[in-house]
This record gives sequence, structure tokens and C-alpha cells, in this order.
Amino acid sequence: MRTDTGHVFKLEDYRPSDYLIPETKLDFRLSPEATTVVARLTVERRQGVAASAPLVLDGDGLTLRRIEINGAKAKPADFVATSDQLTIAKPPVANRFELLIETELMPSGNEALMGLYRSSNVYCTQCEAEGFRRITYFLDRPDILSVYTVRIEAHRDAAPLLLSNGNPVDKGNLADGWHYAVWHDPFPKPSYLFALVAGNLGKVADSFVTLSGRNVELGIYVEPGKEQLAGYAMDALKRSMTWDEQAFGREYDLDVFNIVAVSDFNMGAMENKGLNIFNDKYVLADQDTATDADFANIEAIIAHEYFHNWTGNRITCRDWFQLCLKEGLTVFRDHEFSADQRSRAVKRIAEVRTLRAHQFPEDQGPLAHPVRPRRYREINNFYTATVYEKGSEVVRMIRTILGPENFRAGMDLYFERHDGDAATIEDFLKVFEAVSGRDLSQFALWYHQAGTPNLTVSSAYNAGTREFTLEIEQSVPPTPSESRKRLMHIPLSFGLVGAGGKPVDYAGVDGAHVEDGVIHVRKRRHTVRFSGVAERPAVSLNRGFSAPITLSVEQKADDQFFLAGHDSDSFSRWQAFNTLLTDALIAAVRQITGGEPPNFSTRLAELAGRIAGDEALEPAYRALALALPGEADIARDIGGNIDPDAIFAGRQALALAIAGANKDTFAAFYAGLADKGPFSPDAADAGRRALRNILLDYLALLPGGAGLATRHFGAATNMTDRAAALTVLAHRHSASAEATEALATFEAKYGSDALVMDKWFQIQAGVPGPRTVETVQALTAHPAFSMANPNRVRSLIGTFASANQTGFHRADGAGYRLFVQTVLEVEKRNPQVAARLATALRSWRSLEPGRQAKAREALLSIANAENLSADLRDIVERTLA
Repeated sequence: MRTDTGHVFKLEDYRPSDYLIPETKLDFRLSPEATTVVARLTVERRQGVAASAPLVLDGDGLTLRRIEINGAKAKPADFVATSDQLTIAKPPVANRFELLIETELMPSGNEALMGLYRSSNVYCTQCEAEGFRRITYFLDRPDILSVYTVRIEAHRDAAPLLLSNGNPVDKGNLADGWHYAVWHDPFPKPSYLFALVAGNLGKVADSFVTLSGRNVELGIYVEPGKEQLAGYAMDALKRSMTWDEQAFGREYDLDVFNIVAVSDFNMGAMENKGLNIFNDKYVLADQDTATDADFANIEAIIAHEYFHNWTGNRITCRDWFQLCLKEGLTVFRDHEFSADQRSRAVKRIAEVRTLRAHQFPEDQGPLAHPVRPRRYREINNFYTATVYEKGSEVVRMIRTILGPENFRAGMDLYFERHDGDAATIEDFLKVFEAVSGRDLSQFALWYHQAGTPNLTVSSAYNAGTREFTLEIEQSVPPTPSESRKRLMHIPLSFGLVGAGGKPVDYAGVDGAHVEDGVIHVRKRRHTVRFSGVAERPAVSLNRGFSAPITLSVEQKADDQFFLAGHDSDSFSRWQAFNTLLTDALIAAVRQITGGEPPNFSTRLAELAGRIAGDEALEPAYRALALALPGEADIARDIGGNIDPDAIFAGRQALALAIAGANKDTFAAFYAGLADKGPFSPDAADAGRRALRNILLDYLALLPGGAGLATRHFGAATNMTDRAAALTVLAHRHSASAEATEALATFEAKYGSDALVMDKWFQIQAGVPGPRTVETVQALTAHPAFSMANPNRVRSLIGTFASANQTGFHRADGAGYRLFVQTVLEVEKRNPQVAARLATALRSWRSLEPGRQAKAREALLSIANAENLSADLRDIVERTLA
């Protein structure tokens, strides 16, 4: 385990390496305890670099066995080797030379799951961000692009399958039951995209014909016996390949494309060139074991990793500060794919909910950083919602500002200009300036400046002059190391909505640049005047969530109710209702903390009933609208002195008020949404199930609710309905015999299926209330649980710490004590997973004083532990700062 060195990497310190490695040949002889790796590197001194410049290669925990320079054994005086670095002080004078390095690894002992490891009898690699240096000494940085040829040798019985990047070029038998395979990737790539898989796996085969008529062999490799669970993933892959040709003109470039699903994996998936490696939860699915959300995630993540072939692989990032260039852009591309495959309106709402739940708190807390960070201590800790989700929103804003045609032209130029490059954010922005003629220098602050901008908006209508005025003021709150903020370019999409939801026309506008329904907010204050407005409109702002901002709008409740029922923009219509719900919940929390019972307007409950039954709206849309803001969302909007118990009580009270006011209509809708045909994971059927299951959640609060949920559980023909009913029983009726029996039934049926048992752990970890601490503690001893498996840890500990506000933040600090114990235990094996768990306390300062003190004590307990990894120390110290 690499402990903290205290070194801070800064963007301003970037300089090109003195050396390049244009060609890399790797020979692996695989063995669980002693794998040998022979790396033959062609090294070139960069033009203009002095011959005396040393060659310094990165390593991490390596054992060096041999080194040769130009075919001759290196003398001890020629190099200095430690487990973490290899320095050749006096390389050959010639500008190009050959370097051979032999290292020895122990894949079976690699529980960090970085570099080459062996899990469930399968050899696997994970090299992003800095895992390749755990395999051999190398210039392990993204701007070193090399052509790889890989030879793998293994005993055939242990590893009949041998895979690497690129195209297969040779294979054959060796003595003593061994065999080999050779792979060659003709496209230069950085070391983080190297991949190797070897083991005994089943294969699902298919093929794809590209736009130019090339045939590509497709393979998805899974644990033997699970091949039938990979069909949806294969279908998603082929749809992704077609979509990328149509939407971005990007064709696949190798002869084969392989996906491997493994059960022990730190991330969701990895886009290694031609050999994607996936967490098996994002590949394996059927109606009995996977929910509709699982199917949607498989579709999106398969697409995301495939889209990286161009945005990440063919064009990679110059350095890790540019991580958003590949991740934010590719998230945007997978969002667009999912929107086209499913419902654009529903997808957009889901994206914004995810952004607000994960990225907004990040921007508002001690871990805030720009979309392109300027400094880091541990790059693994910057695979964040800011880089991914906010990075995607920045790309979306570019399209909003330039329009679809200029955006596509800019992307085409980006691919043309930078294919084969390690690019920067500046390179990316320049192509859009080139095709549009616009100056994006102020807009570039979205990449350079942390924090969530806020727009304060008020409006006035003068019937005499027929003038409608918007007063807009922007601000960006201070973030760590950034107390003073510069003014942003914010594209604010808007609409003026009149009677019946019809748009209100205007003759002219001044006070800001307004184009195609977008107000371009560039100054601190704008007074935007619309002339020739015949009636007072309700103003719809940030339509489609055109910018990742918060809004403080002086708007009457009547206008919000009107927009919730009539806004033609589907996102803004949802937002109006969600704002009404949020305002009601915040008021309820204040009433509860003040010792008063919460009081809700019947008008709000009636609106919920109308939305539930509005056949003009998609069922999935109605389900999202009826989903109350989460407890963490409410806490974020309250801002400080948070009492999780009061928030939970207020949310329960509002849910009960809505259920009580609509019990008959909800029951009728629920009955009418029952299955009427064979299962399909498509958007229409998934939406129907989503609406029915949220109605079940409301109805379960009423008398007889446990019985209804029990019948739903027993009648379920798919995992979506079964897991929804179990969640309702466990969360709404946790002390009931029905909940206990349903949990036992689920465990008995799926006890041998690890991925389904993750749902069982997750449901129990999310049970609200103080008793869940002891439940989670007991479940860590369950035979199906393992601290060594990231999926198990995330399902139980991750859910408890991040999604159970009342249980985790138990007033006596018991949740925090369990958290500290678990994080330190996980860190011994896997620092990366431990560090991500630790982010659950990023908002500790917003808690009420008692909990705040206990949370700080927990963080200090972790910070004071001996031999803390660089990953975990970085998160904890920034959280405490």
C-alpha cells in the first residue's frame, strides 16, 4: 500500500517528459504467486533534450529481476532501482535505444485490485489512473503514447482464455500444458489503457458491420454458466455502435471488440482499447435478477465505455488535470444516447437529480474543486461527480450556446484535429471557437472555477406599458482556496408562459443578449426588459436545466402551481412541482424542530393526485414527479444546523398527507398498472412499473399497507417489482412480521447469487431509524458478505453511510463509530474503495452541533490512524480542513 508522501501535483508544473516510448512489447508468464513480466521498451529522447538527462520511470511496489540496455545486461552503476522508481542516470547517447525490464508480481496477493490481480481464478488488470506502474517500470502518464504488442503465456487448464488490447495475431501450444497468445494494438495509447485478462470464461459472440462495411467480431466474456445473462449487454453494445456512427460519425476501428465481466472491480467499468473490463453488475441481467434501473445502467455504461474509443482512447488527455476532457465529454455522449433510446424528458430529470444529489454537495463542501482541478495529491480521488456529471453539463452548455449544428461541426473538427493526440481543455474549446467565431474565454471559467453559481431573479409586469422585466443577479459562493469568484457566462433558457400554457410573445428585448430562448447572463446584474407583452406571464427559468446552477426566484405560489400544471417544457414543469414539494418539506422541518405538527396545503396533495392520473404524461415522468425530494436534498437546501430525524419526520408526514388525500385514486391507478403481458425492460414498461411501485410506496403508509406490499411481493414476476415491494416492507414496516418473512424468503431464493444479494444488503442498510446500525454490524458477518469485494462493501456500508440519513447520523454517534471501524478495515486491502467511502462525511459541518462534534471526532480517528494510505489521508484531511 502506498502511504502518503505529501506531494502535491500542480497543473502549472506540467512539462513534457524528456523521453518517449513509441513502442512497448510485453511478455507475461502468468502464475498466481510469481508472474514474470518482461517489458521491451523502445525509448526515444525528445528532440532538444540533452543526452545527459536521466530516464526516470515510475513503479509501485515492484520487484526488479533484470534490466538490459541495448541487449547488454545493465551494470549496478548504470541504474538505481527502488520498488517505486527506476532511474537510469546516464542513458545511451543515441536518441533511440532499447530497454528491457523484467519484474515479478504476485497477482493473488493484490487485494487493492490495481495493476495485475487474480480474483475468482481470473487474471485481470486495472491500470487507470496509475496502475500500470504496478506491472512494470514505465513513464506512467497519459501523454506517453505507445504501440503495444503483448504475448501472454499461461497453463491452459488454469487460463484457456488469453486476451489483451487490439487484434489477435498469433496463438499456439507450449510444453507442459502451457499455451500462448499474441495481441497487437496498432493505435498508440497511454499505459492506463493497457489491459490483460486470462482465465476460464464463457463467451457470448456476435458481430457488427460498420458504416464502411467492415466486419467486427464482438465478444462478451462472463463466468461460465452465466452467458444467458449477457444478452441485453450485447444488444446495448450494438445499439451504441450504431448510434455513435449516426450521431457523431464515429466508426469502430479494430477487428474485434471484447468485454469481460469480473466480480471484483473497483469501478463500474474501464474503457481499455478493444478490451473493456466491467464490473459484472453492469453486464449480467435478466428479469428475475435485475431491476429496470439495472437494465438502464447496463445500457448507459456499455455505451459510455464504448464511446470512450474516440473520446478518451483515440483522443486521450494530456495529463490527469484534463480528466474531464474524456470523462465529462463521454458522460454527455452517453446521456444523449440514453435520451435517444428512452425518454429524453425522463432522462433529463434523472440526470439533474443525480447531479444535485452528488455534485452540488461536492461543490458546497470541503472537497469542492473545479471541473479541471489545478492541484491534487491523489488522482484516484478526482474521479468525482464534478469531473463526470458537471463536466457533462459544461459540454451541454457549449451546445446550448452554439446550437446543434455548430456543436456537431466543432466535434467533427476536434476528431479531425486531435486524433492520436493527448489533448487539453484549451484544445477542446478552440475547435468550437473556430467553427462558430465566438469567444469562449469567459465561458471557460466553468472548467477553471469551483462552486455552483446562483441566480437571484425577480420579475415585474407593467400592464400600462406592456413591459415585462426580469432583474437577474449572479453570484458564486466561495470554495476552498477560492474566496473571490469571477463572473460566469450562464446560458439561461427561459419561457414566458401565458393562459393555458401558451407562450407569450414579445416585440423586443434589451438588457442582455437573448438568442433562441436563451438569456446569456455575463454580468453581475442584468435588467432584461421585454416589450410588447400583452399579458402578465409566469416566467419559466432554466428550462431543460440549461445551466448547472441554483435559482432563487421571487415567484408567487400561484405561478409555481400554474407552471407545474401547464409549462410546455417538461423539465421546468417537473421542477415547479418539485420546488413546491421542497418548500413544503422545509416548512415542515421548521415546524417539527419548533415543536409544532407539520401542516400541508390540500392544494399540493391534490396536484400530486392530478399528476399521478395525467395520461398525457409518460408513466415514468409521473413516477419521477411523485418521488419526494430525498432527505439529503432537503438538508442541502436547508443549508445548516441539520437534524436528520426532523427531516425524516417531515418527509414521512408529507408522504402520508399525499397518500391520504388520494387513497382511492392511487389505489385505482395502482390496480390499473398491473402487468398485462410478457416482461420487457424497454422504457414504456419500465415506466409503468416505476409508477405502480411509487404508488405502492404511498399506499403502504395507509392502513393495510403491509398486506398490500406483501401481496405485491408474492405476485412479482420480475426483480423490479420484487425489490420494490421488499423495500417498502423493510422501510415502511421494518418491525412487522411481513417484512421479516419477506427478507427471509428473498435470502432463501437468491442466497447464492452475489449480485442479487447486494440488493438484499442494500435494502436493509437503507432502513431508516436508529436500529439499523446494529443490523449493518451484524450483516458484516453474513456468509454472503466480504470486505474484500467492492460491490459487497458498497451495497452494505456505502448505502448505510450515503443513503441512510437517520441511521448513519444516529445522535449518539454509533453510526460514525461503525463507519470508522469499517473504513480502516477496508483500507488495509483497498485504499481506493476506503477513500470513496470516506466522502460520506463531506457535509459534516452542516449538521447540528451534537452530531457535528461526533462526526469530526470520527474523521479525526481516521486521520490519526497509523500508515494511512495516500488515498484516504487526502480525503480525510481535505474534509477536515
